[in-house]
Amino acid sequence: QVQLVESGGGLVQPGGSLRLSCATSSPIFSGYAMDWYRQAPGKQRELVAVIRPDGSNTNYADSVKGRFTISRDNAKKTVYLQMNSLKPEDTAVYYCHIRYGFNDSWGRGTQVTVSS
Repeated sequence: QVQLVESGGGLVQPGGSLRLSCATSSPIFSGYAMDWYRQAPGKQRELVAVIRPDGSNTNYADSVKGRFTISRDNAKKTVYLQMNSLKPEDTAVYYCHIRYGFNDSWGRGTQVTVSS
């Protein structure tokens, strides 16, 4: 099982920024795509961003395009989510995720609250 640990969440005002991190010690990290998901209260978990193993390609949900940036540092076994121009509707628990073969792993999540 790949263990993932998110950090960087918190309370921020609308228009502010946060940078989330997700770290692992697993040696398989650099071989697989990484995802960020989020789940708001009463809503289904949704895919926010995906990055390929070498970081050459990224994809985003329409709701965050132009505001969020996913990146990774394979040497540090860490994936990041830079979130700018935050809106109240970005409030959610953010999870990182990896799928490897027939298995997948989730972090415990980090809370992001956007409020004045």
